[in-house]
Amino acid sequence: MATYKLLLLPGDGIGPEVMAEVKRLVGWLDAQGIAKFETEEGLVGGASYDADKVSITDATMAKALAADAVLFGAVGGPKWDSVPYEVRPEAGLLRLRKDLALYANLRPAICYPALAESSSLKPEVVEGLDIMIVRELTGGVYFGEPKTVTDLGNGQKRAVDTQVYDTYEIERIARVAFDLARKRRNKLTSMEKRNVMKTGVLWHEVVTQVHQREYNDVALQHQLADSGGMQLVRWPKQFDVIVTDNLFGDMLSDIAAMLTGSLGMLPSASLGDIDPKTEKRRALYEPVHGSAPDIAGQGLANPIAMLASFGMALRYSFDRGDLADKLDAAIAAVLGKGLRTADLKSEGATVVSTSQMGEAIVKELEALHA
Repeated sequence: MATYKLLLLPGDGIGPEVMAEVKRLVGWLDAQGIAKFETEEGLVGGASYDADKVSITDATMAKALAADAVLFGAVGGPKWDSVPYEVRPEAGLLRLRKDLALYANLRPAICYPALAESSSLKPEVVEGLDIMIVRELTGGVYFGEPKTVTDLGNGQKRAVDTQVYDTYEIERIARVAFDLARKRRNKLTSMEKRNVMKTGVLWHEVVTQVHQREYNDVALQHQLADSGGMQLVRWPKQFDVIVTDNLFGDMLSDIAAMLTGSLGMLPSASLGDIDPKTEKRRALYEPVHGSAPDIAGQGLANPIAMLASFGMALRYSFDRGDLADKLDAAIAAVLGKGLRTADLKSEGATVVSTSQMGEAIVKELEALHA
C-alpha cells in the first residue's frame, strides 16, 4: 500500500480546531488499513509570525515542497493587523501558492439536499446545485508589478496595482477548466471584463483559441464577470464549470459559496502542473472559510469544509476517488440526520460541536466501510 506524505498547516483562529478533525479521520484510515499517511505539521500565518517573525519559514516551505499534498487551515486575525505588510499572515499562503506554482484554484459550490433551506435564496434555486469555479491563482492584479503607494505631497497619495496576464497563464488555466468540464457536464463558462480591460480582451481571445484547437467538443460560452455574478445569484444552476482570473475568481467563488448556506461547508484545491517524472502534481487544499477568531476555541466551528478539502486531496493527489466519494456520502448522511454546527442551526436540528460533527462523520464513514 502506498504511503502518502501529507503536511498539515493548521494556522490561526479556528484552523487548529477543524484540522483536528482531519487528524481524527487520518488516524482512523491508518488504523483500519484503508490508507496510509505520513504526516508532518508546521506553522503558518500569525502562528508562524509569533514564533519566528515571518508568515512561513524556509524550513516549512521545504516540507511543503517535499509533501505529496499540503492541507491548510486558515490564517489571520485582528491580533496581527499591525504587523509589517510583507510578513502579514496572508503572505504565508501567497508564498505557498507562488513557490509551489499552484496556479489552478478549484472551488466547488455544492448544496447538500438537507441544507437547501439554509441558503438565503429560495430552496428551488439552490437545491441540487453543483458547480465548479476554476480561478487562476498566481497571476493577475494580486501579483502584477508595479504595486506601489506613492506620496504626491499636499496630503495626496497614489496607489497602483497592476493587472497582468501572459498567454501561457491563460492557456494552462483554460486547459484545467476544459478537462474538468469534460468529466462533468461538458459545459464551460469563461468570465472576464473584455469591455473595459485589455487583460479581458486577451483572456477571451486565448480561451477561444484553446477551445477551437483542443476542446471543440466542450460547449463554451463567454460572459462578463459582473453579469456572471448577477446570474450566479439569479439562477446558479445554469452553470457547470466557470473559469476566470484571480481577482474575479476570488469574488465570484465567495458569491457561489454563500449560495450553499455557509462558508463553513466549502472546500478548495490549488493545483500545479503534473511533474512528467513523478506523474504527481503539487497541491494545497484548504477550506474556503477564514480564521473566524471571534469563535476560535469555543467548539463552534464547522469542520465540514476542512474534511471535504481532505476529500479533494484524496481525489486529486492520492488517486482515491473511491474514498473521496464515501467521505462525501458520509457528510451528506450526517447532515441528512439533522446534525448541524452553530453556523447551520435551524428549527428541529441537533446542534453539535466541532468535535462531535467530526466524530459523527467518521462513524458514518465507518458504517459505509462495514
